[in-house]
Amino acid sequence: MEPVNFSAKKANLTRRSELLRAVREAFYAKNFLEVATEVKIPAPAPEEYIESVACQGEFLRTSPELAMKQLLCNGMERIFQIGPAFRAEEKGRKHREEFTIMEYYAVNWNYRELAEFTAEMLLYACKKLFNTSVINYQGREIDFQSCSYITVDEAFRRYAGVSAFDADKDGSFDELMVLKVEPELGKRNPEFLIDYPASRASLSRLSKADNRVAERWELYINGIELGNAFGELTDAAEQRRRFAQALEFRKNAGMLPYPEATEFLDALEKGMPEASGCAIGFDRLAMIFCDAYDIEEVIFEAKRK
Repeated sequence: MEPVNFSAKKANLTRRSELLRAVREAFYAKNFLEVATEVKIPAPAPEEYIESVACQGEFLRTSPELAMKQLLCNGMERIFQIGPAFRAEEKGRKHREEFTIMEYYAVNWNYRELAEFTAEMLLYACKKLFNTSVINYQGREIDFQSCSYITVDEAFRRYAGVSAFDADKDGSFDELMVLKVEPELGKRNPEFLIDYPASRASLSRLSKADNRVAERWELYINGIELGNAFGELTDAAEQRRRFAQALEFRKNAGMLPYPEATEFLDALEKGMPEASGCAIGFDRLAMIFCDAYDIEEVIFEAKRK
């Protein structure tokens, strides 16, 4: 794409700042406390498709998740953080190796309650910035006054013509998600894709109503994934099992070796309250509010020689 002139970028950076203020106001209104945790950490959460950046014998965080959950284990109840995170070799119109993450947790909220708060926060920000609930993003009207929910299985059946569980078993899940499902989500309003197959639970707990699925959702607007949320797993033994499985996957895939996330797992052993948490890519959210096609339009990057 053509380089963005600085006049346009200045307008986007100004709106980005206004968006930061608005979401903070929404958090404060619900009695969330803003926290800050370390960016350089001894051990990231082992994830199968996300690679950390090694730094002086430690790692730059891919998210503040493990540290924030330790705060929950130590008695904090509603917390949020907006700050830098790093994922190796990610660059594209929706990706950067360094990006801004907005992460938040609420004790005694289930994952659907967290989705409702998220929708309310986005509506508040929209009205604060534009004095309306409807904005135009890339030629499509998005109405923040309402939101919609669709299960992963329903989305796969509707847009890919197959069951999500069958796609998960035959290895076509990721390809169908990217090519068939994601482009159809959030075309009219924020849309929550909920209840992932249990094998894709990540750090979420399984549903008590249906153990085939996990208490997990992702948020989409006009085909762009903005956030990932869990009804948090509090079972330390199960968390250790999942981490061991992920570490074995990473080893077999030739990925960067990680040490065990000892501090987090020890905190989990002592007890973590029932909670839900979400991580949103703030740069992508700024893209939506700035009607920007490329993430480059809403961040400032010094040109390196």
